[in-house]
Amino acid sequence: MLRGPVHAGEYAMHVAITGGSGFLGRALTTRLRSLGLDVTWLSRDAGRAAPAGVRVRDYASLWSDDRFDAVVNLAGAGIADRRWSAARKRLLLDSRLIPTGVVVDWIRDARVRPRVLLSGSAIGWYGAQGNRPLDEDSPPHDEFQHRLCARWEEAACAAESLGVPVVRLRTGVVLHPDGGMLARLWLPFSLGLGARLGDGRQVLSWVARDDWVEAVMSLLLAHLEGDAAPPAGAFNLTAPVAVDNAAFTRALAHALRRPALLAVPRGALELALGEMATLLLDGQRVVPARLQRSGFVFAWPELGPWLDAQLR
Repeated sequence: MLRGPVHAGEYAMHVAITGGSGFLGRALTTRLRSLGLDVTWLSRDAGRAAPAGVRVRDYASLWSDDRFDAVVNLAGAGIADRRWSAARKRLLLDSRLIPTGVVVDWIRDARVRPRVLLSGSAIGWYGAQGNRPLDEDSPPHDEFQHRLCARWEEAACAAESLGVPVVRLRTGVVLHPDGGMLARLWLPFSLGLGARLGDGRQVLSWVARDDWVEAVMSLLLAHLEGDAAPPAGAFNLTAPVAVDNAAFTRALAHALRRPALLAVPRGALELALGEMATLLLDGQRVVPARLQRSGFVFAWPELGPWLDAQLR
């Protein structure tokens, strides 16, 4: 159970977030503010609108005298937003490595370094490995999504040589009605046009956004509250019970009280999406082993009850 509010002496703890305006960053910001922590968004656009009480700083305005007790690095273009052309792959990489490099450079120069860097990654680090259970010790399959995540993690881990522990957030498919994959699927499924993809046997490693936020908070507060052995290294942020695409399709249609009788052939997806079709057609059964060993309890370990609670 998370404790709060979190203070050190006479000032509230201060957390910087890159990617704070995104689908995950906004939800995390709300949770941090609920515990009385100060939040600053680091952005290329210092004029970006932010919730009340949240500061926005341009990356270029960071100084060695700035003090943040923790940094959460979530910046990065959406991997499933557009087909993977050579230019898109470059953008996906640069949108992760450039902000991460700025953060590490600031840590190097900071007079007071943060207690922890929590840096975004994804279960794409493992590559497509079908139905084989994958925990944090599993080796990857070499492909684009692995190389993208590996470069991102490597850039963040440069902070370790500066004495700052790094927690790598290997995030699965995050579900919430107000964004991400579920928001894209709501209209076709609500119209009765939901469809199984390919043979439907590919595994979806998902996580409810509320559980994602609480998992990140548990990892962050272990450092801010001075736990004797705070976490570091890779953590899989996925629900304990993954589902295959056919089961996901049935569960979403059921929650919306609509049929889902259609199927999209594998070949059609490969033709339309090219290499990016792997995200939809080649599954990963990722297990949150380290979170579960730490005692973290998921509010929503199974998909069906979560969908029914959110959409009915």
